[in-house]
Amino acid sequence: MRHGKYPLLAAFLLPAIGLYATLVISPYAQAFFIAMTDWQGLSSNFNFVGFDNFRYLLKDSYMWNALWHNILLMVLLPVLTIALGLFLASMLNVGDGRGRVRGVRGSAVFKIVFFAPQVLSIAIIGVLWKEVYNPRSGILNGGLRAIGLDGLAKTWLGDPAVAFWAVLAVMVWANAGFYVVLFGAAMQSIPRDIYEAAALDGTGRWTTLWRVTLPLVWDTVQVAWVYLAIIALDGFALVQVMTRGGPNFSTDVVGQRMYDVAFTEFKFGLGSAIGVVMFFLTLSVTVLALRLTRRERIEFS
Repeated sequence: MRHGKYPLLAAFLLPAIGLYATLVISPYAQAFFIAMTDWQGLSSNFNFVGFDNFRYLLKDSYMWNALWHNILLMVLLPVLTIALGLFLASMLNVGDGRGRVRGVRGSAVFKIVFFAPQVLSIAIIGVLWKEVYNPRSGILNGGLRAIGLDGLAKTWLGDPAVAFWAVLAVMVWANAGFYVVLFGAAMQSIPRDIYEAAALDGTGRWTTLWRVTLPLVWDTVQVAWVYLAIIALDGFALVQVMTRGGPNFSTDVVGQRMYDVAFTEFKFGLGSAIGVVMFFLTLSVTVLALRLTRRERIEFS
């Protein structure tokens, strides 16, 4: 019976491993190979060019512009989203500002409202906010004009100086609700005695959030940071729906650059090279984020 467990394990594992190898590992391997060619995607003819595609990317100003936007997103999106998520989760779960350990009135309703964007696909979010930002019929400019702030109305997605920040705001809006709920769940696991002791010592809400809550939910913040950094490194879907990298490449990201090169210019070899670069960037960012945010685990009973 002991020897019979290995065939049983193999019977369960081998089909799953085979599917994973076929659907995940094989496309990665093909992308690495195609990145070494000048394949145009429309025929079976191609030439092996070695690392020429990667050398070209090193000198491509459009690629560096897209990468710079991804770097900005990797810095700003996690910071803004985590800060907003921690603040809102603290308001909803920890204190009502009068020394009592409870959330604000109606916190359950607020959680539902904040989490609502998570049930929408990225495509729907992009289309929705594209209409919100519409310079003529959009609710944002309409609201500004209604309260007499006509000078603040802009062509949000048509102005190169504003478009990137408009897209960033949508990314924060789309992700913050999930982390409000995630951080709220982590805060619920913290013993109430800790907050009560802080309230008795006269600790303010901000100090409690920074000195008490943050260290105790740091493991959750670390996971959030990694996920948000990966989302920021991609950012393709939202950019594709809202701006397609424009205007004047002001919202271009690496994923959008890969799409344009492969499916617009039909340079699949070069597009695959960009995909390989994204693979290693994502891997590096994940490892770096885990190392930078690693700290001693705080346990409580």
